[in-house]
Amino acid sequence: MDQSCDRTRNSLSQSPTPPLVGVETGPASEFTGKYMVLLRDGEMKEGLQAIKRVASLTSVCVAADYEGAAVRMDEAGKAEVFVLDKLGVAVVSADPPQLRRLQSAAAEGGAILAVEPERIMYAIEPARDRLAILDYLRGYRDAVNRLYDSLTGVPGEAEKELAALTAFTDNAEFTWGVQATRVNQSRFSGRGVRVAVLDTGFDLDHPDFVGRPVVSHSFVHVQTIEDVHDHGTHCIGTALGAQQLAGGVRRYGCAFGGDIYVGKVLSNQGSGADSAILAGINWAITNSCRVISMSLGARVQPGGAFSSIYENVAQRALTSNPGALIIAAAGNDSNRPIVIAPVSRPANCPSILAVAALDSNLGIARFSNGGINPNGGGVDVAGQGVSVFSSVPDSFPAWDQPGGPGRPWPPRYHTISGTSMATPHVAGIAAMWLEARGAGTTAQGLWQLLTGSAVRLLLPSRDVGAGLVQGPV
Repeated sequence: MDQSCDRTRNSLSQSPTPPLVGVETGPASEFTGKYMVLLRDGEMKEGLQAIKRVASLTSVCVAADYEGAAVRMDEAGKAEVFVLDKLGVAVVSADPPQLRRLQSAAAEGGAILAVEPERIMYAIEPARDRLAILDYLRGYRDAVNRLYDSLTGVPGEAEKELAALTAFTDNAEFTWGVQATRVNQSRFSGRGVRVAVLDTGFDLDHPDFVGRPVVSHSFVHVQTIEDVHDHGTHCIGTALGAQQLAGGVRRYGCAFGGDIYVGKVLSNQGSGADSAILAGINWAITNSCRVISMSLGARVQPGGAFSSIYENVAQRALTSNPGALIIAAAGNDSNRPIVIAPVSRPANCPSILAVAALDSNLGIARFSNGGINPNGGGVDVAGQGVSVFSSVPDSFPAWDQPGGPGRPWPPRYHTISGTSMATPHVAGIAAMWLEARGAGTTAQGLWQLLTGSAVRLLLPSRDVGAGLVQGPV
């Protein structure tokens, strides 16, 4: 993703094309100058003592000291050591000699297990309307070609073409994503399941969420939970949007009965440090959220490794009882068929459910990253990620022209594309499965439900994993 978060919104009054958003970063990795330290599971006290002793650090901020782990990030930022006790991770300020001592301690295999530089992650890149239009035209062309081939009986293609003819479109009642995942047929709503969406915040005044309890906290210094960006509100709408909508539009949300937890871990400009994201995960787990949705990430180079910090955090959450499932966007760095980029960080961790994006013909989206790195970084499932209609804040660009050339959608709604949009579909459906199978279902069991019930697609598992997620009917 370009470091800039400026928008180029669609200005077509007919056949509007959604902007592409997701989890791309700039060409070079960005670091904050701080470091993440992984501590041995169950040895938080010993690990903190080791950090203080080895690196001669004294100023400490502990997430557990705040009610519900709702950390004040200004205070955490001033501390030399910021402890995320539920995760077994500390974020430290260390000069080169202190860093070397911490790395030596990690190599010795005591309470300190690993040290990694803290990085910046992102939610969005500028929209690329021309490429999105080409996506639409390419999909239309491919659909026509498939129809022609099926009618003329191309040898060896019959079964493939039959499956490929499956296509979905938004109608007056439901978005195509709600239809393709059987959410509209389900009797489950995710009722009673806590779902945390860690993103750019939320439009607390959106009319579709009036009367819905929202638990929220901002992990971005001096910024409120309010979403002036749009990414977070769009993702929350897809995961947890209402069944009956105030705006009179089609249903776009999955788990309308789920409990909404909003962690603002990305700034109004769409970026955030690992410390904020990990603090959000720590907060979500502390508050018993069973599903954690993260449409964010950083670019990974071909052959690049996954973060041992995030992997251990996700693995500990996944294997605890009942546990929490972390779901993350695979990323938008590809330009298929020419370039397939590897799954982004942190979705490339084996214990994080990585989500690819599909178009309405159930083909892989041009931008969706793939599982090309040999050491981790596979795609696990796929969701709807092209032309996804959902909620956005009232501060969204072009609201001053409702119905005009800049506003092909009703106010407070917009259609966007990206693996960021596929991810909350999966998160909402995960909540529905937890309601269907009961609160005793473990996070590992939930992973198996999502992958085991997915519709297999005639596409490489490298691109779509187990296939298209399906809601419980």
